[in-house]
Amino acid sequence: MKRILYIGNNLSQKSNYKTSIAILSDFLSQEYTITVSSNKTNKILRLLDMCFQLIKKRPKIDIVLIDTFSSSAFYYAYITSQLARLLKIPYIPILHGGNLPSRLDHSTKLCNALFKNAFKNVAPSGYLQYEFYKRGYDTVLIPNVLDLSLYTYRKRENIRPRLLYVRAFAEIYNPKMAIYVLQELKKTYPTAELCMIGPDRDGSLADVQNLVETLGLQDSVEFTGVLDKSVWHKKSEEYDLFINTTNFDNTPISVMEIMALGLPIVSTNVGGLPYLLEDKKDAFLVEKNDIYAMTQAIIKYLDDKQKVADMSLKARQKVEKFDWKFVKKDWNHLLN
Repeated sequence: MKRILYIGNNLSQKSNYKTSIAILSDFLSQEYTITVSSNKTNKILRLLDMCFQLIKKRPKIDIVLIDTFSSSAFYYAYITSQLARLLKIPYIPILHGGNLPSRLDHSTKLCNALFKNAFKNVAPSGYLQYEFYKRGYDTVLIPNVLDLSLYTYRKRENIRPRLLYVRAFAEIYNPKMAIYVLQELKKTYPTAELCMIGPDRDGSLADVQNLVETLGLQDSVEFTGVLDKSVWHKKSEEYDLFINTTNFDNTPISVMEIMALGLPIVSTNVGGLPYLLEDKKDAFLVEKNDIYAMTQAIIKYLDDKQKVADMSLKARQKVEKFDWKFVKKDWNHLLN
């Protein structure tokens, strides 16, 4: 079996939020011998552990996978990739950051060292594949993966103005927009409610909670914090519409999960999302931070039950192609 070292922020056990590295490494372990690094909470210790594992396991690994983001975590990828080069171990960056194209343009030398020397770059969306390809980086498309057996599709028969947000609280995801959308929706549907599920990434949670209090929406918004997958799946059955308010994105697993569960989706039309969702076919897409447009899209769903049924079913059928039984063929072709 090919031996793999997978480098990234492996913090699922500490945060109770199963990240892409946890999901993909679980699947790859069925086919390969895999080691994952790092689960250290402290950022410096995490980087040191990543580097230590590279050096320690050099004789025992055939290839390195490196989760690559556009923010400060980009430097984990850069440093570990250059160490892998020094140790003459082939490596594959897995591109996750929706704002990576900006990083390519503003950190050209670092990006050239990281991406041009890679065995191959893996993009989970046509969006990032295109952005990397046009800048001269050899990039293949392998979608994010889901285990569809964990997702029960539920057809929404009686649509209510009950909104669900499943995402980290971080400025790039624009969680405040969800509150403003709720405020606008309540002008037409006074009983509208919002549930927000996810970890606090950068202190945005407190800002959102303060906004809720300022607008007097305390009785209409629930904050659950991080929930285990099975728990939030069950929780989602209480809600009928999913809103995704992000300003930057790639191909978010949270949106793929919602497609599998059957909630109708209204999302901002940014990054890789128009490569995942098709406007008016399997979701409604609106411009980022357009509160009125998102509210009106929600109202369209509420006013047309048949549209809800048709669009949510198409979304489920699309996301079924991201099941491991399909995606593993792409990984096996790349790694073997």
